[in-house]
Amino acid sequence: MAESPLSAPLAAVRDAVGTETTGAFDRTVDALGALASHLGDMVTPARALLDGGKRARALLAFAGYVASGHSPDRPGEEILAAGAALELFQLAALVHDDVMDGADSRRGLPAAHVAVESAHRARGLAGNTEAFGRAGAILLGDLLLASSSAAMDIARASVATHAGLAARGIYDFLCAEVAAGQYLDVVAAATPLDQDAEGALDRALMVLRHKSARYSVEHPLALGAALGGADARTIEGLRAVGAPLGEAFQLRDDELGVFGDPDVTGKPAGDDLREGKRTALLALTWRAADATERADLARLVGSPDLTPDGVARLREIITDTGARSAHEDLIASREKDASIALAALSPSDEARELLVELSDRLVNRSR
Repeated sequence: MAESPLSAPLAAVRDAVGTETTGAFDRTVDALGALASHLGDMVTPARALLDGGKRARALLAFAGYVASGHSPDRPGEEILAAGAALELFQLAALVHDDVMDGADSRRGLPAAHVAVESAHRARGLAGNTEAFGRAGAILLGDLLLASSSAAMDIARASVATHAGLAARGIYDFLCAEVAAGQYLDVVAAATPLDQDAEGALDRALMVLRHKSARYSVEHPLALGAALGGADARTIEGLRAVGAPLGEAFQLRDDELGVFGDPDVTGKPAGDDLREGKRTALLALTWRAADATERADLARLVGSPDLTPDGVARLREIITDTGARSAHEDLIASREKDASIALAALSPSDEARELLVELSDRLVNRSR
């Protein structure tokens, strides 16, 4: 399904944040002086990847900023810098995630570690090519995090002290929580499918919440509102919208990781199955599967040699057990909770329009 164009205010902010994000990364690299000339193999993949992405987190921060009382037609330097900080953090997380998962592509391009591997081969360097690629990508992720933090400092310095400190506190917690959630994901992937199957769904939702859902939606909304000087009631109201909406967003992402079109998502078909991701969708499938289906799940999920036929078999099991339908019910329930919370928040008409538009794009999407 083709996505409808963004509304004018969101499209303008998306483009402005894209420019600010590139500029922030350039400033970080340029500050290294002559040293920067030695970093081409590591930095080039980041520049390519920065051109992609939906800018969803930056747009959510902007919606929170408007909900704090600012005009959608006049975004200040602070919210553009904060949007850049979120985008740079997002790419850092993706670069590191791809290393951990051994993913080959991102946003329709070679993953950062794959691109650095290619540079190793092209230059005829000695040593293990894969290890060189992983090391380069890990360090690139660190460089992106440094650039993200610098952009957030610009945002903080552009507003009153109390608003800047509040926003920076949200940002700092976001960074720490994602690291913790990522570790939970690593532990989950190492847990056998048949170990505490009844608790698997709760574990999957905990990982989803702390690794992705909150930093993707809830925290950006709160950060934008705090930066705009919103009161505690408004920030908590936005969190009440963002918490279930973030879960719906990530649940949709997990569904696309199995059933999405690679030409649209930019990732190979069935990558999450190949990587053995312990998602809510997989937990629902295991719970409903019979002995034969469980044997196939145990054999195929997490196999690095998973073939297209294997992916097709897993999709068949997920569908036939009713897990895909149950997963859609989870998404719908969280989308409903977010809608109820938005009604209770009673934001301005301008803020409501932005939040409704973004909610729909986050959940009802094909990439």
